[in-house]
This record gives sequence, C-alpha cells and structure tokens, in this order.
Amino acid sequence: MIKLLKRFANSSSSLATFFRFAGVGLTISIIDITLLYLLKEIDFFNIFFCRSISLSTSILLGYFLNRYFTFHYIEIGRALWHSIIRHFSVHALGGILNMLIFLISLPFLKKIFLETQFIELIFLFAIIFGGITGLTFNFFFSKKMVFDS
Repeated sequence: MIKLLKRFANSSSSLATFFRFAGVGLTISIIDITLLYLLKEIDFFNIFFCRSISLSTSILLGYFLNRYFTFHYIEIGRALWHSIIRHFSVHALGGILNMLIFLISLPFLKKIFLETQFIELIFLFAIIFGGITGLTFNFFFSKKMVFDS
C-alpha cells in the first residue's frame, strides 16, 4: 500500500496530478477557513479584511504546495514572482467562475428542492457545483499557464 502511495505521489499522469491538485485544494480550503475564523476574532479587523488575508495566504500557500507536490515533475524555468502572478490570476478567474456557477445554480436547486425535506441543502449543492467547476478550471489553466515547462 505504501509503495502504491509513493508511486501515486511521484506519478506524472494526469489523473494522479489532478487528485494531488484536489488534495492541495482541500488543504488550502481548510487553511483559508481556519485563518478566517482566527482573524475575525480580532476586534478591530472587519470581515472583508480577514477574508482578503485568509484567501491571499491560502492561494500563496497553494502555489508552493502545487509547485513542490502536485507539479513537482515539471521544470518551470521562469522567475518565482512571475509564476506566482500567473497562479493568482488563474485562481482569481477560477474563483469568479466558482461564484457564477454557485449563483446560477441556486434558482434551479430551489425549484428542485422546494417541496422536499432537503431544502436546507441548496447552498451545499451550489457550493459543490461551483467548487467542482472552479477546481477543474484552476487545474486545467494551472497546468497550461502556471506550471508549464
């Protein structure tokens, strides 16, 4: 089992790379949420400032995790700051797409769940749809624009 995990961690296949990318995404989401909740406890910080710091920090950490874990087999050959700017750009667009899918799916989900006991799950499903869309977008464009050789 350990041998299989090591092979998966070192594999350059698209499927293995996608799952490592998704794992990094989950990790930075947890970091983002944790940091947001910690920062909002500081009285003189407003929620927008806290969210800006937590999101920026998690995206920056995501760059390094993706660089040295997900796409470790690719030699980039450009300046660090240039890759980080590309990473933030891709993830900003992915975040916008995530939010758009979230907002677009809400009315459809309300129609589906309106008469059921699952009405409280509307936001969860909208987040999942937006998240999957954003994850797929970010993976594809990170692979093509940020971590390309």
